[in-house]
Amino acid sequence: MERSKSVRVSSAPEKDFLPLYGTDHIEFYVGNARQAAHYYITAFGFRGIAYAGPETGIRDRASYVLRQNKLTFVFSTSLRPGTPIAEHVARHGDGVKAIALIVDDAEHAWNETTRRGALSYQQPEIVSDESGELGISGIRLYGETVHLFIDRKGYKGLFMPGFKEWDPGFESSDTGLHYVDHCVGNVGWNQMNKWVSFYENVMGFKNILTFDDEDISTEYSALMSKVMSNGNGYVKFPINEPAEGKKKSQVEEYLEFYEGEGVQHVALASNDIVKTVTQLMQRGVEFLRVPEAYYEGLEERVGKLEEKMQPLRKLGILVDRDPEGYLLQIFTKPVQDRPTVFFEIIQRKGAKSFGKGNFKALFEAMEKEQEKRGNL
Repeated sequence: MERSKSVRVSSAPEKDFLPLYGTDHIEFYVGNARQAAHYYITAFGFRGIAYAGPETGIRDRASYVLRQNKLTFVFSTSLRPGTPIAEHVARHGDGVKAIALIVDDAEHAWNETTRRGALSYQQPEIVSDESGELGISGIRLYGETVHLFIDRKGYKGLFMPGFKEWDPGFESSDTGLHYVDHCVGNVGWNQMNKWVSFYENVMGFKNILTFDDEDISTEYSALMSKVMSNGNGYVKFPINEPAEGKKKSQVEEYLEFYEGEGVQHVALASNDIVKTVTQLMQRGVEFLRVPEAYYEGLEERVGKLEEKMQPLRKLGILVDRDPEGYLLQIFTKPVQDRPTVFFEIIQRKGAKSFGKGNFKALFEAMEKEQEKRGNL
């Protein structure tokens, strides 16, 4: 049972002590960054922009920076055993290490969050080169995941100091992915409310949606989720935890194979999901498929759509509606051999929600994949 909260009446809106302006980049720790970069260029349509490694004076790692519109991914690998990156990959496999957020002042962001109880990951630092100065700091989250705070107002370079321009020697066409819509974290049993409180008290977020095991369940498994959003709505983090079910849920499978808590999936926004998913499929990206019965009477359930039904059915794209409009979404299969990290492709037509009406069909599709792996 949730504890009651006192109501405070104020004549003026509370000032946001941690204004955020979106996701600066997401850094993945991987076993082979060069090959990972090649995959995301060829399959997802990113372009290579920057590199750091021994050639740039960094001795322990190699990092490749990819970009597509407002999306920036960084893939880092260790060059030696026993380093933090090597140990992270040995334990978790390929996974998200850092969710970097755009701030006005990285030192201020670190001061405000650590003062409220966050554990420091990186103390505030100004790094510079011929392209200017960049502020960076960081705090720890669930598992070994971290938030970085990035202030690049005074920096005009490709990515950040320590990186040089990188041309992989080939290009693939853009697939229409534009920005990070949200990132979902999986946490352990009875840990969701702890991290909800963290985002509320340490970062000033609000809980905008809650899903319990009645909302997100099938015959066999269940989970619970709460969606946290910053003040301007630019940054959203749903947080999942397992719930009791007859068999192992997708969150339990993730926690087992990731060896702990971490980022489950990153939702990438498209302005034309049919075109984006068509291109991704043609390049070998695999998606979950819901039963054909899902599309029977779909428009009766969600209302009139601008899109034609046949492409949605053919591609397996899901649709849900809320009072603000509707959304279209689809989920990839895990993008590495461990059944852990995957991606969501999402297009919003006014909807602010997260596809509650699709949960049952989606989770049944996930359970079919779990069953194939022997993990249900």
